[in-house]
Amino acid sequence: MAKFVALQVSASAAFLLGFTKNASASILKHHAMTNPVPIPPPFGQNNFEPARTICRGAIRLLHAMGYAAITELPLPSGRRADIAAIGTSGEIWIVEVKSCLNDFRTDQKWEEYRAHCDRLFFAVDCEFPQEVIPQEAGLMVVDGYGGAILREASAHPLVAATRKAVMLRIARISSSRLSAINDPKIQAELL
Repeated sequence: MAKFVALQVSASAAFLLGFTKNASASILKHHAMTNPVPIPPPFGQNNFEPARTICRGAIRLLHAMGYAAITELPLPSGRRADIAAIGTSGEIWIVEVKSCLNDFRTDQKWEEYRAHCDRLFFAVDCEFPQEVIPQEAGLMVVDGYGGAILREASAHPLVAATRKAVMLRIARISSSRLSAINDPKIQAELL
């Protein structure tokens, strides 16, 4: 029953808090049968706690700055953004979460995200070696409760057609995920 109540409160909060493997598998299996828009697994492969903590802190920072965020956003390129956020002016940010130096070194797909956002940031914890983060990307240092932007990201404004496509993707996937909380069958009607 507690898991059901968590689902009723917030999809993002439920994914960040994590489900038991059985509950998560059951929800994902049911969802896969009813809709092609994927509900992502709890953030971070294998429920890696440092990545989940960084994600939670980055989302709290974004929220405090007036941005609405979604995790694990599938992009048209086939990649998946760790966090995508929209500001009140319509500016779109993508935040790549890095939990350790090895994660950063083995994952060089972040440059492809630029085609889908106005600004690109990395979110790390205070123990991450910040000097390895590329200068053209922004830098957020966070913990599980919030954080700060230590370096602004360079702006590369999206063209209007791309902005519209990304905003529609964020809106439709967010709406579909929220609809699944109450009735997974609704998602098929939304698409």
